Amino acid sequence: MRPATRLVLLLGWLGYAVIPWYLPDGVSLSQFGWLAGYPFGKVGTALALALSGTAPWLLPVGVALLAVTLLLGRSESAAVGRTLIWAGLTGMVLFFAQGFAITLQGQGIPWLAALLGGSGAAQGGMGFGAFLTVLSLLLLLCHGLAYRGFCRGDIFTTSSIGIIVLLIGLFIFFPVATILQSALVDQAGAFAPGIFVARLFDSSIWGLGCVTANTNCGVAWNTLILAVLTGVITTLLGLACALLVLRTRMPGKRVMRALTVLPIITPPFVIGLALILLFGRSGVVSGLLYDWFSIPRSRWIYGLPGVLLAQVLAFAPIAFLVLIGVVQGISPSLEEASQTLGAKRWATFRTVTWPLLKPGLANAFLLGFVESMADFGNPLVLGGNFEVLSTKIFFAVVGAAHNQGQAAVLAMVLLVFTLGAFWVQQRWLGGKSYTTVTGKGDSGLPAKLPKPVTFISALVIVPWVALTFVIYVIILMGGFVKTMGRDHTPTLEHYRTGFAIDFSRGIFFEGAAWDSLFTTLKVAAISAPLTAVLGLLTAYLLMRQQFRGRHVLEFTTMLSFAIPGTVLGVAYILAFNVPPIEITGTGLILIIAFVFRNMPVGVRSGIAGLSQIDKSLDEASITLRARSFTTLWRVVLPLLRPALVSALVYSFVRSITSVSAVIFLVSAEYNLATAYIVGRVEAGEFGLAIAYSSVLIVVMAVGIGLIQLGVGERKLGRRSTIPLATSAAQPVK
Repeated sequence: MRPATRLVLLLGWLGYAVIPWYLPDGVSLSQFGWLAGYPFGKVGTALALALSGTAPWLLPVGVALLAVTLLLGRSESAAVGRTLIWAGLTGMVLFFAQGFAITLQGQGIPWLAALLGGSGAAQGGMGFGAFLTVLSLLLLLCHGLAYRGFCRGDIFTTSSIGIIVLLIGLFIFFPVATILQSALVDQAGAFAPGIFVARLFDSSIWGLGCVTANTNCGVAWNTLILAVLTGVITTLLGLACALLVLRTRMPGKRVMRALTVLPIITPPFVIGLALILLFGRSGVVSGLLYDWFSIPRSRWIYGLPGVLLAQVLAFAPIAFLVLIGVVQGISPSLEEASQTLGAKRWATFRTVTWPLLKPGLANAFLLGFVESMADFGNPLVLGGNFEVLSTKIFFAVVGAAHNQGQAAVLAMVLLVFTLGAFWVQQRWLGGKSYTTVTGKGDSGLPAKLPKPVTFISALVIVPWVALTFVIYVIILMGGFVKTMGRDHTPTLEHYRTGFAIDFSRGIFFEGAAWDSLFTTLKVAAISAPLTAVLGLLTAYLLMRQQFRGRHVLEFTTMLSFAIPGTVLGVAYILAFNVPPIEITGTGLILIIAFVFRNMPVGVRSGIAGLSQIDKSLDEASITLRARSFTTLWRVVLPLLRPALVSALVYSFVRSITSVSAVIFLVSAEYNLATAYIVGRVEAGEFGLAIAYSSVLIVVMAVGIGLIQLGVGERKLGRRSTIPLATSAAQPVK
């Protein structure tokens, strides 16, 4: 038996026989760390509770650990691996069976509780002892698979797959399944397939009134049209910006790069509010157009045009973050070879550069499409009569009708659209190779862009950057005037209300916004690296390992991204408000929600980056007897630095700016900045909301700078200088 397996077994016994299975009444997790604060039921270890008869259903879990302990003196073999597999699998099945069967009084699964010896019993949520025990059982199962030769016998690979599958199952599939099951039941909770069919084919979802009559189309068609437009436009804008930044000597690239990323670090509602202040009936631009050209004021900003504009401004930076790494990874030697053979710039771009961009384009479109589908804030502010699925789900959950079944059906439609887009993306990429980063030397220069591509890129990027600049001028001004649009008297009152500091008693943060800001930064600082690690590790396993269920795992990682944040928040409340995982109202549930909500971006960025890295680099490392963890750490990860930056930046920013996913999860003790801002907007305190947003933008900008400084840039051994002149071997158009 390997030393790592012995360590895992010791971990299991610590959880089962030493550390309390539940936290005692009155003891909160905040006493053991910052992450949470909630009570548990019985006191004592699982072993003590089982032997005393207080919780006899815990005894079989210990028997599984005992079966492995009897193997300590035996050497590694297939028989030992088989025993590890059965002991780990049986122990996990028994662990989750007792956890879900025996919960609170009147809940759980009565027949299974009686079978396990817990009829009429109740237990609280699991604590640290239970966590260590189930982790040990999972790792023993994974070690057994490695002993049997799975994944070339690599324990790190099998353990990584097992941990990710368990986490995705618990924190993505289980909450989503919990809320989606309500689509098949009526208001009384009885199984009702007829009601499900009626809900699914309701005319409010699939109606074509905008085509056949002068009415609105169904909410599904509205959402699909908006998502496709947003995905296409954001992908093209992100590509144009990436090409200009990396392939031209265009002046002001640093300023342009900063302005294009600003929308992604902007809190919710702020871009929509700025667009209203610019283009609404009383907006600055609307007033100028009326005064100068007699163009009547209108409400065009409310509806599809306004929501589309806000989403393009908000989500194009995501496409840019994905595509800049892909453009940077294209091998210059391939473009040089094309030009050496007499191809002109346009032919080289069309036949060499463009095909190698396909993985990045596909992933950027998918992210823009899914982000648009799941967006809640922009349609809520600018939608008007233009309904989309996310807002309709929100009002079905919290509105006067409170139709949870209808919300679940709408969520299913949204999920089908998203997974359909994922399938189309996979079909478009096919089984082709897009590898451009190999182990060979490559010191060529990137090819100059064709003049039409440069001109068109600049033509669309410059107005976009200019509009972004104007929007942020409006946002900046809003915090320093009494009432934006009405009273422009300069004032610092909004900042004093939110961020006042009293130095008379040392340093005392007396502003109303400090508590929510500190909590938000703690959550973001913890969730961002966890998101990046899980996302890139999942991408590595999906792209570099062959195992059954790989495609199912890839689909599952997109589930939390496909479901609107509001639905995911409600699903987390329903799933984690009762045992066995009782974390509602804690800081831990916020971190988990952010990690698994944002993980798909890390996965997609990692897949796009890994598709460019030749597998021969991994194989060379393994040939030199390096383990898979060493190969990942020393060979693959340094080449994935752009993807790592994308994952860290996105998850850090989203942990600060997200509102829909956590609006139901915040509590008085763990309030977040976005929830505070939404409260100020609802109270009509727009100045304070904008001032707080400005502070968050500065905080996020500093955080992004620190992330990029800490991660650094990958070194590919290429010259980054754009050629000033074209050699004779490189004919131009």
